[in-house]
Amino acid sequence: MDLILASTSPYRRQLLERLQLSFRCLPPQVDETPLPGESPRALATRLALAKAHAVSRLYPEALVIGSDQVACLGERIMGKPGGLEVATEQLRASSGNEVRFYTSIALVCAATDHEAFHVEPFSVNFRMLSEAHIANYLAKEQPYDCAGSFKCEGLGIALFESLRGNDPTSLEGLPLIALTDMLARAGMPVI
Repeated sequence: MDLILASTSPYRRQLLERLQLSFRCLPPQVDETPLPGESPRALATRLALAKAHAVSRLYPEALVIGSDQVACLGERIMGKPGGLEVATEQLRASSGNEVRFYTSIALVCAATDHEAFHVEPFSVNFRMLSEAHIANYLAKEQPYDCAGSFKCEGLGIALFESLRGNDPTSLEGLPLIALTDMLARAGMPVI
């Protein structure tokens, strides 16, 4: 069966490569704007399903993986910063606080009407960050395409006091533990 990752994220591609499966990546062409009043968890779920369905409509025989990650400080959604100014503001706000991540994964096959999804929560407690810490970190890693303005798989780990969650790959953007189970139930066991 053809396996497709509905994503242009190099981070998700690298994570999926860990499972040593043959797959390809296709852009899902989905509007990621939150709906009014939409919770972070609901947004992550809706977008993962929308991405998987968008590609599945084009390749109905394929098994399509969609994923999305939403970071939030309280109920405030923190998207990808896109640049230095927003990243600096996000890290200032995160300093000394807990940021919660909801990483959703969907697995869809239009031809068989298969649809499964899962949301993996993960919490990060940030250290107290000085202006120098923030500036030095952003100069070294430039995580402008990452929700929350850090890369936990890189130098970003130095920003944290603690992590809480069941699947560390969910913090990187693709919860592989849940995906492995979902693939097995869909007839594509990893091992």
